[in-house]
Amino acid sequence: MKTKFTTFYRHIIKEERKHPEATGQLSDLLADIALACKIISLEVNRAGLVDVLGFTGEKNVQGEMVKKLDVFANEILVNSLTAGGHVCAVCSEEEEHFIPLKDVYANRLLQNRYVVHFDPLDGSSNIDANISIGTIFSIYKRFSESGPGNEADCLQQGIKQVAAGYVVYGSSTILVYTAGRGVHGFTLDPSVGEFLLFHEDMKIPKKSSTYSINEGNYCKWDKGMQKYIDFIKQPDKGSGRPYSSRYVGSLVADFHRNLLYGGIFIYPSDEKNKNGKLRLMYEANPLAFIVEQAGGRATNGNQRILELQPESLHQRVPLFIGSEDDVKLAEKFVNG
Repeated sequence: MKTKFTTFYRHIIKEERKHPEATGQLSDLLADIALACKIISLEVNRAGLVDVLGFTGEKNVQGEMVKKLDVFANEILVNSLTAGGHVCAVCSEEEEHFIPLKDVYANRLLQNRYVVHFDPLDGSSNIDANISIGTIFSIYKRFSESGPGNEADCLQQGIKQVAAGYVVYGSSTILVYTAGRGVHGFTLDPSVGEFLLFHEDMKIPKKSSTYSINEGNYCKWDKGMQKYIDFIKQPDKGSGRPYSSRYVGSLVADFHRNLLYGGIFIYPSDEKNKNGKLRLMYEANPLAFIVEQAGGRATNGNQRILELQPESLHQRVPLFIGSEDDVKLAEKFVNG
């Protein structure tokens, strides 16, 4: 029986000590996010026993029906982040505008350095079917010097991220994060209420034989995208084809499986979604930061995701993300 273990907070403090100039704010901010996700995990796990399933009857800024757990997760994260005192603004996929730091918090803070973007409950359409869902988050340093955050603080390129991560609420609750020095995974142990390190310095295989995509949209794709899917389904032992299809319909769950075992996740543009469907700030940027730190690749089909200049908080983007060789192969077809 192992008696030595590393908690999430112990791990981030250990990393912080490698940087004498660190103030500890980022470590505390990550701890605030982890705490919020523990609370969300508890509510997700007992969703069928309490009145948190189903819709609220309202639509969010994306025009999607809002589920009760969406609202709960959003409120928990907003409250945890603003009360923690380390942010000048928070940006949620569920909110039309960013939320600047309230004066009541600004008055008692010496420095509120960070901006946090998050998707409070990715894959929430799967809640009632008991399929894995998750939380995705992304952290930036502010541009402005003081006071509440502004739009420029919130619309930064992905390469400016200082940390990003996600939590999967499934058979167990998993937290994966990077602060620019590798990718590390933790499992929530409910008996002690702590995220415990289970996989340090995660690496995605360079090539795989697995793809994740909604093939129900095949007829809406352009010819290059159709040819790519046709190609990887053709038998060829030398190149590892045909590929196996693995698609849950919950981005964070599909991404996590591919990170562990290799694979490519694709949500391309189509006739209905000319600019793609996934959100640059809340989904593509944080997952792109993570996959690159793990040795993978993320593009919109021809440009690196992390180099895209955001124009709005809810900007959408096509996403090709996963094992490096698989993403490059897909790019050849869509650009051919």
